[in-house]
Amino acid sequence: MRILFVAMADSIHTARWISQIADLGWDLHLFPCQDVKIHPELRNISIHDGIFQDPKVGKDVRQPDTLPLSFGHFTNGVNSRMKRLRSAKRFSHLFYSRSERLAHLIHRLKPDLIHSLEFQHSSYLVLDAKKISTGKFPAWMTTNWGNDIYLFGRLPDHAVKIKEVLLSCDFYSCECLRDLDLGRTYGFTGISMPVLPNTGGLDLELVRDLRQPGPVSQRKWILLKGYQSWAGRALVGLRALELCSDVLQGFRIGVYLANEDVILKARLFSQDTGIPIEIIPCCSHEDMLSWHGRSRVSIGLSISDGVSTSFLEALAMGSFPIQSCTACANDWILEGEGGFLVPPEDPQEIAIAIRKAVTDDGLVDRAARLNADITKERLDQRLIQPAVVQMYETIQSKIK
Repeated sequence: MRILFVAMADSIHTARWISQIADLGWDLHLFPCQDVKIHPELRNISIHDGIFQDPKVGKDVRQPDTLPLSFGHFTNGVNSRMKRLRSAKRFSHLFYSRSERLAHLIHRLKPDLIHSLEFQHSSYLVLDAKKISTGKFPAWMTTNWGNDIYLFGRLPDHAVKIKEVLLSCDFYSCECLRDLDLGRTYGFTGISMPVLPNTGGLDLELVRDLRQPGPVSQRKWILLKGYQSWAGRALVGLRALELCSDVLQGFRIGVYLANEDVILKARLFSQDTGIPIEIIPCCSHEDMLSWHGRSRVSIGLSISDGVSTSFLEALAMGSFPIQSCTACANDWILEGEGGFLVPPEDPQEIAIAIRKAVTDDGLVDRAARLNADITKERLDQRLIQPAVVQMYETIQSKIK
């Protein structure tokens, strides 16, 4: 099967999803929806739409549309003029819009399936390419990421585009029941695929080795996701921690993925309360898992998300999740037993949840056992990867 992915080439989520089918012998291609670097974990795939090769690509990544050397190589030599002319002809399509370039690639490549990962950059692009394509357009599956429908669907301009995408595609996939229902609400009438995490599963044997031994109630770290943006609400989390600082003595707080505003507020918080805070620099996936594995509580707040990856990591590592109620976590836990689901902009409610989680040893230990069972059933990569393969094989059988 020949699959053309349209996605963010620098995204770890793109790389992890594609890795699940990278060793099956299928003919995989990627058209980046933006001008970005190629994620080093991408492998066994052809990447299109560049001019010069990226030397820092992963294993067996082919760049068939790129020049093997820098363009300056062709400025000297007897045949330099002819080489420049041939190169200009070869890459003339790059002077067109991105949607025109994608349409050109689709016509030339003739994939069995186009799979767009994410809506606002990738699926909108495929929609535009479809409008200008000639001949029969390939089967198209679109995958909803995080905020794509839940938040952007409430914005009038985006709602129109979302409906167009869902009326134009053949297959739709998402990672929670909320977004499955929303897809139908916004007009999808095609075939819905199984609900699976967009980042694939976890190696549970590795996870087990990275967890701090002993009961979760004995852990002395609290982890806060440091996103503060149009969606992230890390500053609300820090305010909530201030409100319950009286029960946090003896704990340490780790903040990851923090921007400068969050770092500044975190340092002021530490000075005012005397509670140590560590700003966690960018680190490997294994290191991030180990942070969750030494934490009693993991807090993630945003006004919109899909199934947050950090939430799933907390589940797998035994850390008690306090997650905003806007992030599909209700598909994974029962509120008050496996974690707390909180309004992302209400520091008072979040503080109540934190206070309960750091003072009730039985709660966090019971939750760790419940969540361990959930991850074995629903997050083990040995179960997720075959389900993903089966999904593509089902599509293949329907488009023949």
